[in-house]
Amino acid sequence: MSAAEGPLVVGVDTSTQSTKALVVDAATGEVVASSQAPHTVSAGAGRESDPRQWWDALREALHQCGDAAREAAAVSVGGQQHGLVTLDGHGEPVRPALLWNDVRSAPQARRLTEELGGAKFWAERVGSVPAASFTVTKWAWLAEHEPQALRVTKAVRLPHDYLTERLTGEGTTDRGDASGTGWWASATESYDAEILAHVGLDPSLLPRVVRPGEVAGTVRDSHDLPFAKGTLVAPGTGDNAAAALGLGLRPGTPVLSLGTSGTVYAVAKRRPTDPTGTVAGFADAHGDWLPLACTLNCTLAVDRVAALLSLDREAVEPTAHLTLLPYLDGERTPNLPNASGLLHGLRHDTTAGQLLQAAYDGAVHSLLGALDLVLDEDADRSAPLLLIGGGARGTAWQQTVRRLSGRPVQVPEAKELVALGAAAQAAGLLTGEDPAAVARRWNTTRGPVLDAVERDEATLARIAGVLSDAAPLLERSADAR
Repeated sequence: MSAAEGPLVVGVDTSTQSTKALVVDAATGEVVASSQAPHTVSAGAGRESDPRQWWDALREALHQCGDAAREAAAVSVGGQQHGLVTLDGHGEPVRPALLWNDVRSAPQARRLTEELGGAKFWAERVGSVPAASFTVTKWAWLAEHEPQALRVTKAVRLPHDYLTERLTGEGTTDRGDASGTGWWASATESYDAEILAHVGLDPSLLPRVVRPGEVAGTVRDSHDLPFAKGTLVAPGTGDNAAAALGLGLRPGTPVLSLGTSGTVYAVAKRRPTDPTGTVAGFADAHGDWLPLACTLNCTLAVDRVAALLSLDREAVEPTAHLTLLPYLDGERTPNLPNASGLLHGLRHDTTAGQLLQAAYDGAVHSLLGALDLVLDEDADRSAPLLLIGGGARGTAWQQTVRRLSGRPVQVPEAKELVALGAAAQAAGLLTGEDPAAVARRWNTTRGPVLDAVERDEATLARIAGVLSDAAPLLERSADAR
């Protein structure tokens, strides 16, 4: 048996590229076992994954955790947001899931916005203006391009819903992940009948929204997992809401997350409604709100530039004239779903290291441009930025964020914050605590604080100028090039 002080819990992060599992001591926050198993994403115009890969990866990751996973008393799944999972009457995928970074539904996003009252209607009704990443636009795309798939669909789920249902046998979701679909009304905290009718989605196909702190179910016995039958299953949530739990965020504390996508967010007491569409008015996983801005191009895009230049990702050199907008997958913030990367200011004496630094600058500029909109008037704008995600420990990322934000930056030592937040949610089921309070007790934000440096206004102005001047080119559809 384990020598842990308290009961053990499992937190899962099913992300774009892999599934990670942590076994955590609920009393102390100590990670007693961890593991990871990969899955694949399609290349080409779309971004799709077979959901059965997620289940296989979850099983593999849990078995890698060994005896510790077998002792767990509760489990929770945090997952990539927005993905459209369509299931048949036997619970099997009708087709591969359309992922958050599949931007083929950009025309449907524009059409839905226009057909249902415009951006103001959507912002006030669901808290967000539809973007190509949102689930409702993907459903509309599927209806237009693959109507035969819709005819055999008997259940519609998000990625974390799919895994939770495989664990419990019950179709459930939570308010945090549901708020990223586009068919959950944040004003009433319920599915929106008018939107569902407009896109032809029967509400009986959707999962029940489990309340914060409620048990979603228990692990059923028809599985190949190292859990005992009856192990408690928490509601789970979307990845950003899970990371917010993992940090134990209090309202107004800003977070900048550097992953495949980049995000800035903060917990807020007031329901956000941004008709510009820059800020998504998501719910969090414990009763408050999580205004958030997201970019499609972050660490993966910068790493791609480094690879093209045959450079290590840290091999940057200062540049005062070069601008690179690394919109390799289109972009969500700013809303340019058909854009591609753009380079301006190339000269004979430009070095590869300067090109790489320009890619970092372009990626961070997009995130910082939305930060003031994410923070409400009560936020302390001098507080350190919490820097998390896969890029957070990279020196080039840290220095670029410091230089372009002009703020101190804190880098938590805790890793895998999505899985850690899911573990905190599972622990809350056992202790009756708010999961964010559990994470604060675990001291998950502990880490070095990097002092503020003078904000690089010249670089920010140069990037903004190139972005403005190039807007007609960036907005042009891929077919028109």
